Amino acid sequence: MSFIDKLNWRYATKRMNGTKVSQEKIDRILEAIRLAPTSFGLQGFKVIVIEDQALREKIYNNACHQLQIKEASHVLVFAANKKVTQQHVDGFIQNVSKTRNIPIVNLEGFKGMFAGIVAGDANQNFTWTARQTYIALGIGLVAAMEEEVDATPMEGFNNEALDAILGLTEQNLGSVSIMTLGYRDVAVDHYSHAPKVRKSKEELFEFK
Repeated sequence: MSFIDKLNWRYATKRMNGTKVSQEKIDRILEAIRLAPTSFGLQGFKVIVIEDQALREKIYNNACHQLQIKEASHVLVFAANKKVTQQHVDGFIQNVSKTRNIPIVNLEGFKGMFAGIVAGDANQNFTWTARQTYIALGIGLVAAMEEEVDATPMEGFNNEALDAILGLTEQNLGSVSIMTLGYRDVAVDHYSHAPKVRKSKEELFEFK
C-alpha cells in the first residue's frame, strides 16, 4: 500500500482481537516516537509501555473503561512533566554537549532560553509539555500505520486515577493521552469497513 492508501486503511480501532504485535514492530514504533520533534528537543514527557494484563485490567476498571485497554497488545500512556526544572534543562544540555561534541560553555546561550520556562508556574509548564506529547502521539500513530498495526488514540479517561495507578505524580508526571496497539477484530468492530469521514479539500484548505 502507498502512504495515502495506508492513511485510508487506518482508523481509530474500536475493538481488537488480542493478537500480540511482534517486538520488532513495537521497537520501530517506539523508536519513531523517540525521534518525534518537540519544542527545543527537550522531550518533556515519558511514555509508559504496558503489556501486563493485570495492570491493564486495573486501568480498565478504574481509569479508562474502553475495551481496547484489555484487548490491545500494548497500551502506551503519554505522560508530560508537570513542572520543567533546572535539572531537566541541565540534563538536556549535557546530552546535547555529549551527542554533538560541543563544550558546555558554548551552550550557555541556548541554556538561557529555558530560563522563562523554568521560572514559569506548573500550570503553564504542563500546558506546554502536554502539547509536545501530541506531536509524539501523532508520529506514533503514523509509525503504527506504516507497520500495519492498528492504533487508537484516547482521551476522556480519569487522569487522576491513571496517575495514581502508575505512580506518575511522584515522578512529576501527569497522564495526557493513551494509544493502544494491536489488530482490529473485524467480526465485532463495525467501523473496520466503514468509509473514512473527513472534510473535503475545499472545506479544509484555504489558499492565499
